[in-house]
Amino acid sequence: MSEKIAVIFGGVSNENEISVITGTMAANVLKGTDYDPIPVYIAQNGDIYGGQLLFDIKNFKGDSYKKAQKAVIADGGIYLFSKKHKIKKFIALSAALNCCHGGAGEGGGLNGVCEMAGIPLAGAGIFESAAFMDKYLTKIVLKGLGVKTAEYEYVTNAQKYKTGGNMPQFPLIVKPVNLGSSIGVERVENTEELENALKTSLIYDSAAIVEKYFEKRQEINCAAYFYNGEVITSECEEALTNGEILSFEDKYQGGGTRVFPANLPSTMSQLIKNITKNVYLSLNMRGIVRFDFIVSGKEVYLSEINTVPGSLSYYLLSGGFKDFYGVLDKVIRQAQIDFKTRHCKKLLKTGILESIPAGAAKLGAK
Repeated sequence: MSEKIAVIFGGVSNENEISVITGTMAANVLKGTDYDPIPVYIAQNGDIYGGQLLFDIKNFKGDSYKKAQKAVIADGGIYLFSKKHKIKKFIALSAALNCCHGGAGEGGGLNGVCEMAGIPLAGAGIFESAAFMDKYLTKIVLKGLGVKTAEYEYVTNAQKYKTGGNMPQFPLIVKPVNLGSSIGVERVENTEELENALKTSLIYDSAAIVEKYFEKRQEINCAAYFYNGEVITSECEEALTNGEILSFEDKYQGGGTRVFPANLPSTMSQLIKNITKNVYLSLNMRGIVRFDFIVSGKEVYLSEINTVPGSLSYYLLSGGFKDFYGVLDKVIRQAQIDFKTRHCKKLLKTGILESIPAGAAKLGAK
């Protein structure tokens, strides 16, 4: 009998639509295999839907996804509801696969939901999901690991920020701290452009990173996952753009191109793979994670870490959708192993409640 696996995507996020692409892809890769995938979509308003209708991406053009059944994740599975809000069906799950980009889905919230519900989640853990969702916290964690990143400043108020001091001079790059898919990212040449870019970033997010922009640069990506005691890394990819930054259009609307494997000296390629593996291992990470680097001359800077990368980086880790099933199988199996290991540990019960007098917790009790 096939194992039932929830493929969870969408979310209260600006990247909801990109997540739909990833989630429907992954659900269809798992379809007809040893698994019985259940697509689960989280809408931008937080409503959760489940069912067969969600395999087809065309149902997300407009509001057709709302024809699917409302759902709740709890008790080791998914409850599906009728139109009259009564429980219609409960589906017990062997695991879930995280395909959410941005927001709480990628930032650790879905991890907490699945952990509390008793469902193994294939993806990064709560800590790294939360830390690497935030570009500022990413800088702090990487500094602690001794990994080089570009010079930056953290900005929460556009009016109070001024260039100067120890900050690099123009050009600079402005990034909202919690957004992905290059949303809100801008290259700026002067103070006026900087102020406008910060105002835009702070419309979408609570803070921004102002970072040194490297004129001569290569943007290099390397993906990794963990299985059976080993970190498997991809070959390096170079992401090319027609403009000055790798934009949303480059990534998702055909504006950019890629070179795979990247045109790098073998020593540089190996260095990038080693940094990827060392960071992954140092934080005991799990799931498919993409590491984004900037190479400028002989220097390598780790720019961002994506714990739920676009399309789960299938194009880096496999020859196509058919081959990618083997990767998904491994990360799901590893999630189940890790879940079992965590939950076989003894939970302490001290008995302290037996010694507390009746009514002691009531307001006004002495």
